[in-house]
Amino acid sequence: MQVPPTTFANPLADLIPDELYALLDQHHLLSEKGLRDYAIRARFRTLRDAHLSAGDAIETLREEYPYLQFDTLRKIVYRHPDTVR
Repeated sequence: MQVPPTTFANPLADLIPDELYALLDQHHLLSEKGLRDYAIRARFRTLRDAHLSAGDAIETLREEYPYLQFDTLRKIVYRHPDTVR
């Protein structure tokens, strides 16, 4: 089955191939909030690996996601990704 290419990059490229991502996206089987939270956690890890303090890393994320509060970002970055809500 040929899947048309997506108009955006695969944010889960380290987990699944582009073709699978496109298929899941095409059938609306991906959570936008889940994808956003995954990207936030990955960016937080990158900032921490660059020796930024946790508070400064969260403040940087706040600049990138101005609609999210500091405490919301803190909950996202410290929540274990396997936790089901």
